[in-house]
Amino acid sequence: MLESHALSFAEPQSPFLSPRRVSDLLGLTQSELARMIGVARNTLTAKASARKVDQALSPVVRILAMVSEMAGDEQRAAIWFKHQPIPGWAGLTAYDLVCDGKADRVLDYLEAVRSGVYA
Repeated sequence: MLESHALSFAEPQSPFLSPRRVSDLLGLTQSELARMIGVARNTLTAKASARKVDQALSPVVRILAMVSEMAGDEQRAAIWFKHQPIPGWAGLTAYDLVCDGKADRVLDYLEAVRSGVYA
């Protein structure tokens, strides 16, 4: 099921993820998205940078896909990503942690929840 959610973030007719679709779902500007994933704003739209952007967006899409699967839809996942504090992180959200380069910590947390550790 994770793959079907990831497909909704792909560029049409392309193997790469769509920064526009991710920013639209999260309600972010392209500049905010670029800052969150650690790339320059112009990099998001440069065709030559598609692989770099894909790599930077991949953890965010994995997080959104996992949360979509657990919460039932992408809108709920987006709300959770931006607004729900993650236990043990002093009120920080997934968005905050991704901005700090800690997407792996969010993914670890979600794997633990899925396994029933925090259920």
